[in-house]
Amino acid sequence: MEHINWYPGHMKKTKELIQKNLKLVDVVIELLDARIPLSSRNPQINEIVQNKPKVIVLNKSDLANPTISKEWVEYFKKEGHKVVEVDTISGKGLDKVTKMANEAVEDKMKAREEKGMNRRAIRAMIVGIPNVGKSSIINRLTGKKSAKTGDRPGVTRGKQWVRLKGNIELLDTPGVLWPKFEDLNVGLKLAFTGSIKDEVLDVETIALRLIDYLCRYYPENMKERYKLDTIEEEALDNMENIAKKRGCILGKGRTDYTRVANIILDEFRASIIGRISLERPNEEIHITMNDTDEE
Repeated sequence: MEHINWYPGHMKKTKELIQKNLKLVDVVIELLDARIPLSSRNPQINEIVQNKPKVIVLNKSDLANPTISKEWVEYFKKEGHKVVEVDTISGKGLDKVTKMANEAVEDKMKAREEKGMNRRAIRAMIVGIPNVGKSSIINRLTGKKSAKTGDRPGVTRGKQWVRLKGNIELLDTPGVLWPKFEDLNVGLKLAFTGSIKDEVLDVETIALRLIDYLCRYYPENMKERYKLDTIEEEALDNMENIAKKRGCILGKGRTDYTRVANIILDEFRASIIGRISLERPNEEIHITMNDTDEE
């Protein structure tokens, strides 16, 4: 598979929007996917935000391996950031987002008071890649449907200010990816979690690579979910065995690869296979397959 190069025009505009409006805000709230905190972290954001106070939100924590998520919390704390795990379905951790945003700019607000100025609403910017759950978090924090949501990347558009609880005014921005994934593994992890539209990549290949990863790192989950007697060495053999168990068979016993691929991707994304993390701090995990390894 070649390097994934997907940079729609609206994402270029979003980067410019962030740069233009950064001076208006006091704190940046950066949303990451708890299953892939590094791969879902746009390296351009750090470059643009620079020394602006930041709160890191590990969203979709209900889908991630809880033990590994704790490791990520410590990892980002050591980087000097405030960090919180969030689950927008149950609402877990959401109250801490506004609390940490206030804490991040407390020194600035005290300095205003010392100069004889009144405290004003804290202005925050929320940033993150597509489909990381920004709109869902905004709707939860405001207590109303103020932002468009969708289960497909690229639903949010344009710029809007939203009033949050905790005396915070939030500047929402669309999801923004970076121009090119030099590391194929990063692109694949984004594809696994749905941050890249399925139409952009080959669904069967993506599912095959995901099966390879899951069978290596979460074999018991795979055995239990798909009633597999054994885990084979080759990802394709495992895919075909899952297809048989699920009845994804065409005429003359041929495997329906598209159907089984969609089942695997859908069940992984919905956490039906289990709470799974695709990366952990200080441990490089490569998504590879025997017949198509890329260095």
